Amino acid sequence: MPASETRNLTEPRPTTSDETIEQLLERPGVRIERIVGIGQSSPPDFWYDQADDEWVLLVAGGARLQIEGETTRTLSPGDHLFLPAHCRHRIEWTDPVTATVWLAIHLRAT
Repeated sequence: MPASETRNLTEPRPTTSDETIEQLLERPGVRIERIVGIGQSSPPDFWYDQADDEWVLLVAGGARLQIEGETTRTLSPGDHLFLPAHCRHRIEWTDPVTATVWLAIHLRAT
């Protein structure tokens, strides 16, 4: 199998406020995504409750993440965290000026 083409996680950046989710790689039990947007947040009273574990890295921009039962976390480029399956969380805010770029790795929960 040949190597994939070389790409950059931070480029291209969006020119609209639409969030894009790009699947970078999928294998049994693992999915890697690049998520890019400007000014996105979860709808009021919406919580992600995923069946898989997720490790997420904030590559660029800024965000505030709310984990149910905790105080809001402010994330800067380089910050990462692990969200176990069914850890309810929501995006409170992302930078409305600079594109926020996430690298998300979804792992089948064990």
